[in-house]
Amino acid sequence: MLPSRLSPPASPTGTSTNPMLEARHTAGAKRYKYLRRILKFRQMDFEFALWQMLYLCVAPQRVYRNFHYRKQTKDQWARDDPAFLVLLSFWLCASSLGFAIVLQLSIMGMIKLLLWVIFVDCIGVGLMVATLLWFVANKYLQTQKSDQEVEWGYAFDVHLNAFFPLLIILHVIQLFFIHPLIDKEWFMSRLFGNTLWLIALGYYLYITFLGYSSLPFLRHTVVLLYPAMLIILTFYIVSLPVGWNFTQGLMWFYRYRVGHYV
Repeated sequence: MLPSRLSPPASPTGTSTNPMLEARHTAGAKRYKYLRRILKFRQMDFEFALWQMLYLCVAPQRVYRNFHYRKQTKDQWARDDPAFLVLLSFWLCASSLGFAIVLQLSIMGMIKLLLWVIFVDCIGVGLMVATLLWFVANKYLQTQKSDQEVEWGYAFDVHLNAFFPLLIILHVIQLFFIHPLIDKEWFMSRLFGNTLWLIALGYYLYITFLGYSSLPFLRHTVVLLYPAMLIILTFYIVSLPVGWNFTQGLMWFYRYRVGHYV
């Protein structure tokens, strides 16, 4: 997790230190501290992480106020407590188990699905999205007089924040409607299922937008929201008359990737 870029302090001898070496040392120390705490559950604030997950679903603006407080007190935007990541891992495991039961997968298929959801859907996609938006934000959205930059760790935190409500909608709530309604060849099945996708992806974009718009040294962050939202709306509108059921496509893809029925 890279720290914000600050003006290089003077060394005791009166000469300036190398800012790149200092930033690298600070970032490495913060990453080491974060990874070291992953296995120390007693040091994690799970109550606060649960509070964040709740408000990400009902009032995500409140979550990003805490990021401002962390910057003021610990000089970093990204999380320093892995409790959120640990709880998200639990939800990934539980929701993947539910999805495997709905898909009637074997034990091996269930394990493959879990690994796919964690390392591809969440981490793999998150690495690409976070890196792309981190680059765009630092390259094109900086204010002219800013001496700070978006931390990559913060960009990944924004992805995790946005991913959690999407996971709850598509991998938890949707499960209860797949067999009785969504996995049918009816227009209402398509409408209901694809609307869940629209809400989930729209929420992902909105929380991502909030994450970057909350940084005071960025401008024009709305470009991260409107173009992508327009593309999603276009796919949604086109999918209804042409008979494209997003959830059925996802179910076919998961079955293809992890194997067949029991």
